Amino acid sequence: MPRLPAILIACALGSLLAGCGEEGVQEGARLTVYVSAPGQRLCDEARAEARGEKTTGDHTLQVVCLDAGAGDTGTLAKVGSNARRATEDSTTVAYIGEPDRETRKQSQPILQTAEIAQLGEFNGREAIQTVIAAIDEGDSDDPRAAVFDAIEG
Repeated sequence: MPRLPAILIACALGSLLAGCGEEGVQEGARLTVYVSAPGQRLCDEARAEARGEKTTGDHTLQVVCLDAGAGDTGTLAKVGSNARRATEDSTTVAYIGEPDRETRKQSQPILQTAEIAQLGEFNGREAIQTVIAAIDEGDSDDPRAAVFDAIEG
């Protein structure tokens, strides 16, 4: 039983470091958009569009690029792993990828369970613009939900 207080303290510190608390996301917190696709084009577009962009509440967008594997569609194991990685990050507000509809069937259920919006039929620039607009127009205390509701709702 002595481990329980240490675990609770660690969880509380993790939430504060991520910019999240009981009142939602703190102003100025970093928000993460994951990009999963074979090759670099989609990620390069997203990074170029997000560079220096601020949203309501002065949140900063960070783009994390994940390689989905070889070929035009990527490998299903990599796609599933990428989706799970995005769900494990408390700062995740959206997931861009995979460009191929059949490949998205691997990541989509993982992301929907975590209520993370998936933007699969966008180029990187359009996807980031859509994420920013959803955050700016939605609940600034819960940007993940704002993006999910705007995209999936």
